[in-house]
Amino acid sequence: MEKSELIDKLFSVGAHFGYAPSRRHPSVAPYLFGVKGGAELFDLEKTAGCMETALDFIKSLAAQRKTILFVGGKAEAREALIRAAQRLNQPYVASRWIGGSLTNFSQIQKRLDRLTELSDMREKGELAKFTKHERLLIDREITDLETMFGGLRSMHKLPDALFVVDPRKESGSVEEARQLNIPVIALLNSDCDNKAITYSIPANDASLQTIAFVLGEVAKTYESNIGIVPPPPTPVK
Repeated sequence: MEKSELIDKLFSVGAHFGYAPSRRHPSVAPYLFGVKGGAELFDLEKTAGCMETALDFIKSLAAQRKTILFVGGKAEAREALIRAAQRLNQPYVASRWIGGSLTNFSQIQKRLDRLTELSDMREKGELAKFTKHERLLIDREITDLETMFGGLRSMHKLPDALFVVDPRKESGSVEEARQLNIPVIALLNSDCDNKAITYSIPANDASLQTIAFVLGEVAKTYESNIGIVPPPPTPVK
């Protein structure tokens, strides 16, 4: 997509709307250019440039078949985030972030193993040997585990990168990634700390349309570049 077309797309989905100036984080100031109706406005030319850089990184991850963990528990992001992650068969967290999901992954893996074990037992009809009360408790445990960890079932090791919607809300995941030197790509609004992000896309992270558009572009870019090794640079004569 040409940069001018990307800018038009971002404008059409309302990506240029930030929050009130009183909520601005200083690190996002370079990407803002004015105020309208009490809301600060993003410079979409800069946003488009950032998004192109982020998508180039996505291409490199796809070429090496790397794992991206998608994180976004806010209501506006949930549906689009799950759709993008499932389209790519990538792990996701679309509910409350569980502390230690990265920094204490060995313990999280045990909970995932437990979820798999109980789910397999239920599918094979092996719960019939338990009492009705015991089956009820097991069903509740499966539901709880699925709610907390279901999106991580495909993650058998630490991810190679995170894609985060609203890193202010998802600060726990960003901090854990920072501790483990895992790069973070993020769609972030004017109230977020841009310094904590490796590849930022400064835009409206409170808009269903903006979130869906950005995640759609991320999914399309990854999908179309899986296993594609870029050609070597042309030697200079």
